[in-house]
Amino acid sequence: MKINLTNKNTKPINQQFSFYTEEGWKKENQHFNKHIDLQFSGKKDETFVLIKNDAVHYLIGLGNDPKDNELQQTAAKFSYQFRKKIQAEPTSVEVFNSNKRQKEEIIKGLYLGTYEYPFKEEHPLWNAATNIVISEMSVENLEQIQLKTLALCKGQFACMEWLNKPQNFKKTAQISAFLKETAKRYSFKISIYNRQQCEELGLGAFVAVNQGSSQEAAFTVIEYQCGLKNAKTAGLVGKCVLFDTGGISIKGAENLHYMKSDMGGATAVIGTLITAAELKLPVNVVAVLPITDNAVSNDAYTPSDVVTAYNGKTIEVLNTDAEGRMTLADGLSYLVQNYKTDVLIDLATLTGSAVRMFGYTCGAYFSNNDDLKKSLETAANQTGQRLWNLPLWDVWKDDFMSDVADFKNISSKPFGDCIVAGKFLEQFIGDHHNWAHLDIAGVAFGNVLYMKEKGATGYGVQLLVDFLENF
Repeated sequence: MKINLTNKNTKPINQQFSFYTEEGWKKENQHFNKHIDLQFSGKKDETFVLIKNDAVHYLIGLGNDPKDNELQQTAAKFSYQFRKKIQAEPTSVEVFNSNKRQKEEIIKGLYLGTYEYPFKEEHPLWNAATNIVISEMSVENLEQIQLKTLALCKGQFACMEWLNKPQNFKKTAQISAFLKETAKRYSFKISIYNRQQCEELGLGAFVAVNQGSSQEAAFTVIEYQCGLKNAKTAGLVGKCVLFDTGGISIKGAENLHYMKSDMGGATAVIGTLITAAELKLPVNVVAVLPITDNAVSNDAYTPSDVVTAYNGKTIEVLNTDAEGRMTLADGLSYLVQNYKTDVLIDLATLTGSAVRMFGYTCGAYFSNNDDLKKSLETAANQTGQRLWNLPLWDVWKDDFMSDVADFKNISSKPFGDCIVAGKFLEQFIGDHHNWAHLDIAGVAFGNVLYMKEKGATGYGVQLLVDFLENF
């Protein structure tokens, strides 16, 4: 990947991308419409193309008073929809009446909008000859934008690429090879435990899910060290079920092919690790990815089984399709018992309950720390990767108490499953007082521009990176 930004126009500008709010266009259009009637008003996502002064001008509307993340979304939509018209030529980007942050979001959007599956640097903006000029920007600011944009693209595209892969292209061995290669590139410390090693470690809840699989388990721990003394440490756990059949409690056939997306929490963590390393963020990260699939076989775990989790708590299995919370339980327990972290966050495409509650608009989140709630919501609002807080009241714990074990893995009641799941996971964080659980089932995989059906949204990478930058 290469982005070439400059504050000096050493070549003739052959095309110009001009972004306007509706109010901005009212002030600016006098420079354009003296000799032509322009059918452009600056409404959100509106685009008008004209030839002026031997250059192609793209006028792109931003609507009224757009937020920073909306600027990124508009730029990404333009970049994708006009990918066959944009030329690999010197390009000027103008964002009328904007500040540095707004220009940065526009540039991020232009490059994030180049993603198609599988990703190849074929979009004109990735052409080595492309030279983008940004008005009123210093060399230092341009270099900063270039660094952030490249870092974000590398992380978010890796996230999207792995979530979009067909199931037979993301077996345990394949993703493990990728993680090892990534660890080598960025000097991450990586440990991968197979099924036998997991049994020896006492990762009983994770092993139960994996035991029905023909694939080897890969309970993976990745460490990013920033190298700074007294740096804070963030612990991240990402649900990484490569494909979820539901197990013995098998899912219906309708939309089953979308269950390749059940590793959305893990891909968000992977993308965050890559971007953090590219940006050299001054924070340490310990990430746990319990990698498995949830398969049907004569060895699969079954309803009524009782298994012992890493922290010694026993779990009665009522539904094998509630496998995500089983793998996360051991991931959280392992992290809190073996590492000291200043914050602990897990992400998972966990429950249909969260989707029924919020649709595709936001993730549901739970936390035991008010300051962490504020920080996550600030990052969510800044990036447009929305979150909504739900309670962790103790009354919900009664719904998953078991007669034959410490806990059941689901409630028998037909409501509130995303809350029950969050409360269940709380039992595996030990005495950690700065924890959050993000249920991103409705937002990690959905309707996207680049696919006819559903695809990876990249949700979670910008949210976590923004959080870590301000941690």
